[in-house]
Amino acid sequence: MATEHVKCLIIGSGPAGYTAAIYTGRANLSPVLYEGLQPGGQLTTTTEVENFPGYPDGVTGPVLMDDLRKQAEKFGADIRHGIVTKADLSKAPYTFEVDGEKEITADAVIISTGATAKYLGLEDEKKYAGMGVSACATCDGFFYRKKKVAVVGGGDTACEEAIYLASLASEVYLVVRKPYLRASQIMQERVMNHPKIKVLFEHNAVGLYGDNGVEGMHVVKRMGEADEERYDIAIDGFFLAIGHKPNSDIFKPWLKTDEVGYIITGGNTPCTGVPGVFAAGDVADPHYRQAITAAGSGCKAAIEAERFLNK
Repeated sequence: MATEHVKCLIIGSGPAGYTAAIYTGRANLSPVLYEGLQPGGQLTTTTEVENFPGYPDGVTGPVLMDDLRKQAEKFGADIRHGIVTKADLSKAPYTFEVDGEKEITADAVIISTGATAKYLGLEDEKKYAGMGVSACATCDGFFYRKKKVAVVGGGDTACEEAIYLASLASEVYLVVRKPYLRASQIMQERVMNHPKIKVLFEHNAVGLYGDNGVEGMHVVKRMGEADEERYDIAIDGFFLAIGHKPNSDIFKPWLKTDEVGYIITGGNTPCTGVPGVFAAGDVADPHYRQAITAAGSGCKAAIEAERFLNK
């Protein structure tokens, strides 16, 4: 197996990874970045991005990521296709396997592998991706002002998303599989008492329909042990709020993670507890999950990596 040593390795290519590459490139650290399974990260699956500073007329997700990529390359980042499939953080320099066929060692590592939104697994979710299906109300809610939307989920995140969307949309359906909400008591009360939110207990969304985007959803309501009722509800937007899975599995033997898998960092820093290993973006952020906060954490990780290497 071919082996290569680099000073600074960046794993992942969303706003965090590309920003880290810009900063480490400008610091002459000759960063090598592996883009992973989805070059550009989750943002490449969105259409219009209106809340990233510097784009007053908005920008599409793929164009924004391409801009960041070009900027990183301008400052000397070596951006490569490839997936890091194994990691060994037991001793420095740290060792990684790429695509199961190349070994790479690094003095400093920035993990920016992101988190993957959980979906129901419906074919229609793929069919209408970017055309009414979203996993981020904060990102896309603005496009549904005075329209009808549905949120799937029964936890705190789903309730928060429903309340946020209710401030914009004309009506919000909260589709809950169980006969109760799992959210905290205060969130339950806010949702149940909100005039624009209709909670559909014991309902499953089983499909979507529409010609040029989502125009409605097919739902199944459980009516006792054996009976169920199927019907359609007209909506313009379909939001998933059933959680995210951080892409942290290969690092778990060496890094602290929470119960979901988000990498735990020290205080307000990207430091993981393993010297020279830093985590940035959604893989270490269960709270905000925004492009701008990911970019900011990528900047922090790069500065910490530079300080570490210059010691």
